[in-house]
Amino acid sequence: MTYTQSRPQGGQRRKFTSKPSFKRGGASGGARFRSGGSSSSRFGGGGRARGGASRGRRGAFAGAYIDPSKFINKAQPVAEGEAYVPQYAFNDFAIDQTLKQAISKKGYTTPTPIQDQAIPHVLSGRDVVGIANTGTGKTASFLIPLIHMVRTNAEQKILILVPTRELALQIDAELKGLTRGMRLFSVCLVGGAPIGKQLAMLKYPNQFIIGTPGRVKDLIERKKVRLSDFTAIVLDEADRMLDMGFVNDMRFVMAGMPKEHQTLFFSATMSKEIEKLISEFLKNPVHISVKTRDTAHNVEQDVVRCGSAERKLETLQGLLAEDGFHRVLVFGQTKHGVEKLSKALAAAGFKSESIHGNKTHSRRQQALRAFKEGRVQILVATDVAARGLDIDDVSHVINYDLPMTYDDYVHRIGRTGRGDKRGTALTFIH
Repeated sequence: MTYTQSRPQGGQRRKFTSKPSFKRGGASGGARFRSGGSSSSRFGGGGRARGGASRGRRGAFAGAYIDPSKFINKAQPVAEGEAYVPQYAFNDFAIDQTLKQAISKKGYTTPTPIQDQAIPHVLSGRDVVGIANTGTGKTASFLIPLIHMVRTNAEQKILILVPTRELALQIDAELKGLTRGMRLFSVCLVGGAPIGKQLAMLKYPNQFIIGTPGRVKDLIERKKVRLSDFTAIVLDEADRMLDMGFVNDMRFVMAGMPKEHQTLFFSATMSKEIEKLISEFLKNPVHISVKTRDTAHNVEQDVVRCGSAERKLETLQGLLAEDGFHRVLVFGQTKHGVEKLSKALAAAGFKSESIHGNKTHSRRQQALRAFKEGRVQILVATDVAARGLDIDDVSHVINYDLPMTYDDYVHRIGRTGRGDKRGTALTFIH
């Protein structure tokens, strides 16, 4: 691979003297490789991947060994005979007419499989465990029936727990879109954001509280949130909350819920640890699984063999200069590495932003808006962005550093190829 090494002038993108000649595919023999791709790279990375789990996700880089062949999967169109035929239309659900009109205005016509199967059970008051691939409409599958329940009973109050502030804000935005003009109110209680504004918002009647476990627990202990008020709780992406060390906060919240309440659990993945939590938290739940495979059928998956750690950044720049890489999520392993990589891409003339735990709430939101609005081509992120973010038309997900677990991989690449759109996921290995 050859590049001109002169620095870009006037913010122009670096010119390539030839097409980058990286190799895709060919993960042979399942040979072990370095977790994070480049343990010696200036842009982050970890030690050698080993069998078994790492000693805590926050303090260690080495995750469970993942066979490289699992990163290779050709996109497959769904045959006509395999298309899901929903049992219901949105108009068939026993929900408020104003809500039906709001659903129509949002452009929703036919329920997705998880919506089709979950909404009737939520409306009936059952505890529900819903497992579905990312990008299949899980949020609406619990918001729609819960909005109806609040509309028809003013005493209903809903608590939604999520792992990240970005997911909380996204759910809140979808809720507001569905309830415009209905005089239903919500507040987001998330860490990293000014608590003063949240305290002020809690003085008003809010039918929906959406928050991260740590901040919600803090405000419960301050007696600003009363768990006895809630009639239903949603645990969204509970496996990620477990991974992030929120299990004790989750137990604290669940222990304070009134005896009679409804619990809803939605996720794209399931683990033995999560199964234990379900047995703790839910009563005789309805189990719904509409997953057909771990990853979406319309995401083209492949590996990129960089040859050496030193050529890793060069390979990434070559890819990003190709046609078709118009909105790209690049995942790194560490906050420091992600920030350095984003700055290196910007110095090479690419429009790049970063999102990670060291950034303030407002700066993370600014970066997300710039990416969503197309003002930047590349968003470099830690796994904080892998769950829940619904960004239209992400053309590519690039795993610059390897994920810690295969579940993390599934959630990362779920940011592209959402719904019936096509996407591409590339994973860097040596």
